Amino acid sequence: MKHLNIQKSLALQEHAKNRIPGLSQLLSKRPDQFSYGVWPGYFSRAKGVEIWDMDENHYIDMSIGGIGANVLGYADPDVDRAVKEAIDRGTSSSLNCPEEVELADLLCELHPWAEKVRFARTGGEAMAVAVRIARAFTGRDKIAFCGYHGWHDWYLSANIGTENALGEHLLSGLDPAGVPKALKGTSYPFRYNQLKELEAILESNKDEIAAIVMEPLRNEWPTPDFIKGVRELATAAGAILIIDEISAAFRMNTGGAHLILGFEPDMAAFSKALGNGYPMAAIIGKGDVMDAAQQSFISSTYWTESIGPVAALATIKKHRSNDVGKHLMKIGRMVQDGWRTLFAKHGLSVHIDGIPPMGHFSFDHEKALVLKALFIQGMLEKGFLATTGFYAMFAHQEEHVKHYLDAVDQVLTVITETLDTGHPEKYLLGKPAIAGFKRLN
Repeated sequence: MKHLNIQKSLALQEHAKNRIPGLSQLLSKRPDQFSYGVWPGYFSRAKGVEIWDMDENHYIDMSIGGIGANVLGYADPDVDRAVKEAIDRGTSSSLNCPEEVELADLLCELHPWAEKVRFARTGGEAMAVAVRIARAFTGRDKIAFCGYHGWHDWYLSANIGTENALGEHLLSGLDPAGVPKALKGTSYPFRYNQLKELEAILESNKDEIAAIVMEPLRNEWPTPDFIKGVRELATAAGAILIIDEISAAFRMNTGGAHLILGFEPDMAAFSKALGNGYPMAAIIGKGDVMDAAQQSFISSTYWTESIGPVAALATIKKHRSNDVGKHLMKIGRMVQDGWRTLFAKHGLSVHIDGIPPMGHFSFDHEKALVLKALFIQGMLEKGFLATTGFYAMFAHQEEHVKHYLDAVDQVLTVITETLDTGHPEKYLLGKPAIAGFKRLN
């Protein structure tokens, strides 16, 4: 790069392509989602909001916050201290860790409608567990869903025999290769705030829908009629209402976003922010529904280790005592307000969406993916890990946002200059960002 040496990072990426299919374990961290040849890809260490790459370049992270996992910030001292103490005690044995019971009590305290809890370690498997329990409880197979819910068969089956049924649910191009074709017609998507679409699914699949699965919100706020209507439709259909809190939880409050919005679910699933970067997931629910887990085989060795529950307990306690949700909302609003002001100043048309702590923008331009790569490239040169999305962390302070927005202002000046030439792609040091899911060659 012009002002940044990332040779070790780029060399490791090229090696990884030959050893790890798809290069990364998480699509959202794959370098081509940003700008291949420019995005560092790997970190050597991280602390607070700071990241160092393999070449020891230093950045302030104003991007995706560990894809939302590190809600407090990287290497939070209080969470890490609790984990280190747990390691010294031993984190796994032939007996169960008592911290999982304490965590179950705390989650039910935060969500008074819930009575029982099961644990996992990742968001995708937590949703698979939730759907399995709902199917066991109802004796039904089919699922109606809204939003993004992970990589498991029950979800990807919605794309079997369709052009792109999941395309409006965050990620386009998800190929259901490897998902049994017999699952076709078992999962049906409906769009957020489109109650009639859910009504149509229930009408055409009477007494067959086991669960209605949805995120509490992502890009837009729910209408009161939508919240009330989903609950009423679920009850009338005898379907379990599952709220996927994997992304939204702990952003606006301590607990699930559904508490703020007025949703009354039968089950809810958590992960990401729950452990501040340590793998942890939880499925909470009403007692009779959760008891259906005993009718099915839902069991895994590493769901019993103690690091996950210990990290979650430390994260939640710090989150609650510091009113972290309020801070995240403030920081997120500063960023989104800054975006609106600066894009207007530079005459650039963009779409800005998302709740304040999970905001994102997209360029309204035929070369949007080129402009995204140019933005990333320019921000890296100014010492910021930044993309078209921003996840707020407790470690973010107002000063970080001010410096970030100053850099955004300067980078947008350069972008408008490249647009004036008619060929902004000529100024790329790497490749344009890609959209959706594509094979990495």
